Amino acid sequence: MDKDRIEGIVKHTGGALKEGLGKILGDAKLQGEGAAEKAEGSVQNAVGSIKDSARDAMKP
Repeated sequence: MDKDRIEGIVKHTGGALKEGLGKILGDAKLQGEGAAEKAEGSVQNAVGSIKDSARDAMKP
């Protein structure tokens, strides 16, 4: 598993928690930051997945 996938999963999870906390507290800024982190983590996870696929395709 590529390190980008792991970091992306962690970032996505942290962003989801931050977004949820922002909703609970009624803090739109915190909620927005969490949503942005969640999206960034999803993209990073996707990049790691592509790297894994490319690495697997190169194996004999």
